[in-house]
Amino acid sequence: MTTADPLTGETAAAELIAALRDSGRTVATAESLTAGLVAATLAGVPGASAVLRGGLVVYATDLKHRLAGVDEHVLAAEGPVAASTAEQLAVGARTRCGADWGIALTGVAGPDPQNGIEVGTVYLGLAGAGHTEVMRLKLTGDRWNIRFTATRAAIQELLRCVRGATPTR
Repeated sequence: MTTADPLTGETAAAELIAALRDSGRTVATAESLTAGLVAATLAGVPGASAVLRGGLVVYATDLKHRLAGVDEHVLAAEGPVAASTAEQLAVGARTRCGADWGIALTGVAGPDPQNGIEVGTVYLGLAGAGHTEVMRLKLTGDRWNIRFTATRAAIQELLRCVRGATPTR
């Protein structure tokens, strides 16, 4: 019995994999609150191995520095849930995994606020050659809903970048 991957059907993962393949580009992730969900969603698409280089799960703050290369001073001054952290995570995913594009997600999925940051606050970072951007998302729902909505947004926004469109947020 063959079944479709339940994650890919609710995202633009197949379109992103196709766009990356068609453009000869690759992608890697650095994920905190999603803990590998973006990479797993992309990997659910047949043929993803041609474009998905890998991913870093950097749930712990110290791993954001050690694995993804986020500056320790940024983490100390601004914290793990910040725009600058998301930007450096995206660059780190790209450079550490040898990919053309890096996706990063850091935020608070709840159920409680973290260091004064509200539940549902998410920073999405995207990094490519000559292109880096960060978006602040305000998501609602339970932990799963916040994590999956962040995953869906990350895939959609990178698809926009790969296709060369302007930001939607």
